[in-house]
Amino acid sequence: MPDLIVHFERPADWADTIHVHYWTGHPGGVESAWPGIAMEPQSDGWYSIRFHGLKSLYLVFHDGQGRQTQDQFRSVNGWLSAGGHWSASKPERRSEPVIPSAPPRSLVSSAPRPLHERTDFREETIYFLLTTRFYDGDPSNNFFCRDRIQFDESGNPIDPHWRGDFKGLIQRLDYIRDLGFTAIWITPPVENRSGLDYHGYHPYDWTRIDPRLESPDASYQDLIDAAHAKGIKIIQDVVVNHSCQYGIRGQVHIDHLPIKYYVPQGSEPGRVDHGPYQGSLGNYAWPNRDDIDNPLAPEWYRERHARDPDGSEPLIDPKTGETVPKPGYRPGRFFGIDPQDLDPEWYHQEGFICGGDWESAHPLQHKHLAGDCIDLATERQSVKDYLIGAINRYLDMGVDALRIDTVKHVERDNLLEYINAWKAHKPGLFVFGENLVKGYGWGDLGGGDNGPSQIRPWWYTRLGHDPLDPESGGDSGFPQLDFGLFSTFRDTVSKGTYAGTAQILGMDWIYGDVTQLVTFLQNHDVGPDNDFKYRFKGDQWMAAAAYNLIWTARGIPCLYYGEEIEFMKGAPQDVEGERDTLHQTGRAYFGDHLTDERIAQTQAHPLYRHIQRLNLIRRSIPALQKARMSHLAEWGSGMRFVRDASESGSYAVVGLAIGAEQRIAIEGVKPGVYRDAVTGAEVASDGRLGFHVKANSAGIYVLNGPGKIGEDGVYLR
Repeated sequence: MPDLIVHFERPADWADTIHVHYWTGHPGGVESAWPGIAMEPQSDGWYSIRFHGLKSLYLVFHDGQGRQTQDQFRSVNGWLSAGGHWSASKPERRSEPVIPSAPPRSLVSSAPRPLHERTDFREETIYFLLTTRFYDGDPSNNFFCRDRIQFDESGNPIDPHWRGDFKGLIQRLDYIRDLGFTAIWITPPVENRSGLDYHGYHPYDWTRIDPRLESPDASYQDLIDAAHAKGIKIIQDVVVNHSCQYGIRGQVHIDHLPIKYYVPQGSEPGRVDHGPYQGSLGNYAWPNRDDIDNPLAPEWYRERHARDPDGSEPLIDPKTGETVPKPGYRPGRFFGIDPQDLDPEWYHQEGFICGGDWESAHPLQHKHLAGDCIDLATERQSVKDYLIGAINRYLDMGVDALRIDTVKHVERDNLLEYINAWKAHKPGLFVFGENLVKGYGWGDLGGGDNGPSQIRPWWYTRLGHDPLDPESGGDSGFPQLDFGLFSTFRDTVSKGTYAGTAQILGMDWIYGDVTQLVTFLQNHDVGPDNDFKYRFKGDQWMAAAAYNLIWTARGIPCLYYGEEIEFMKGAPQDVEGERDTLHQTGRAYFGDHLTDERIAQTQAHPLYRHIQRLNLIRRSIPALQKARMSHLAEWGSGMRFVRDASESGSYAVVGLAIGAEQRIAIEGVKPGVYRDAVTGAEVASDGRLGFHVKANSAGIYVLNGPGKIGEDGVYLR
């Protein structure tokens, strides 16, 4: 059997080493392992290779540096010129080198469009941070909560819970912008009250910004204005479901005894020694040592609020007739609530969520989430008027979008009253919600879900009322954080595979508008591990492959602060042990990595650079921002799909590889010239497209695209 001999002319801009990768060789269907076989250099820039015993084969020539030809087929000997033409014999003269044409580099901008032009939130990517744990710009407003204080070896309190602030965030806006993010989601900034309220989810007054976040020269308005000046949008986190355990300042009071009169069992009045809490557990930063200043508190409370900071003067508990301070006296009278005593115009009175309540709609939406999260009667007009009016003020200040906490704890149609009111107040407002589910979240549609549709994410994106038919109603305009996709990461990217990811993506039709879901790998509550408990603890290449998927699939990517440097890798997202403090968790203080001395090291981290380039690529390709997915297939180590934004003329074919290099082949795509945003390779397609992707990298072939965007890194190359 004669051998098959082929020759290839190296284009002028290629590297000197040329490889040929082949497959479906006849007879026998033989193929090479990527990168294939090195060709023998000849004279005048030509290279040759002899295929012993083969009659035909498919092949691709490449230089190992990201440049390659389109797929070829040969059944006879031949010479492929640099211009892409086959000849039966060596051309008489060397053809002119062909440099793939590309649009001017000015079309691939490193800067986002101006704020007023970005009216579609799908153009953004989101950086999520706990303001108090990000960067400390003003130590004078630092504050220790009374729970979970960290002490050094000498017994001194360190790492105040309220540490980061608006001033620090303003000082590090350039860090976030350099990373490529165009929107910042901050935890609720309104005034809070709780033993551990640094995160903002125990609101006491929605109309005021917590003073522990502001400085004389760095108010909330200053943050909004500074972010906008840098082209960054602000997303404000909003709690609708509950208040803190002390009520709402100026609206409703929940009965308690002043904390300054609490004496732990075994102690004595005035003997508390707990860091800055000396004498009592009352607020050490207030001269009167109380936690609340509610004008709706009863007269006896308000009278004591103004004096007796030591909590030493005897006080009769009006509910029991007993006298405090008294060691060990009923902690619930200071820190707890009695649901039956709550004002029904403001609160539900059905007790606390427990056991099977977590998978049932009525108790989830009418019982209290925790002792410091008291369930608001959101269907009452008093609550609606207060919350809607309070948030409207922040929208007027310039807040660009809202994230709604604990969505499944408010009945959908009731919650949409709030969402639609805010949208009416600020047309075009983007609002998304948090409906935490540790699974696919398909509800009554199946998939091993033991919760009904009415508490699942897809339900809140729809308007219908058939739990078995998502399409019984249209888009609600209220997308959700994509906990369904996140939940698959426990069994996919956390184990170095994409296997099974297509199953959840194949259910995209259930959402009102799947392209507006907010996608993520981890957040402040859960991480993608076996217990949904820890910050991502897989290998770095696994995280890179996860980001490749999140940044190229449908949805709006969101990164939780610190992921870009594997911050607190493997740590529990929240305190878990009885004595744990924040420095042991995923909510540790991040600012040490942002100091002038260390920020360059932080920005040199491979994942920082990886995410930075992903943001640049996504910003340059409208299809990656706004299109649904089609032509979806995955096979464990690889995945491919199409993003077709026909309305903007943007069309991209994406191939992903995790763990090992992958050959991507796809049919039924639009014909034309495709350029890879990762390597710059150019391939012509007649409806079929094939290319290789290096391990843990991506191929993003854009029809008539700009070519290579950004610089190669450890993973995108």
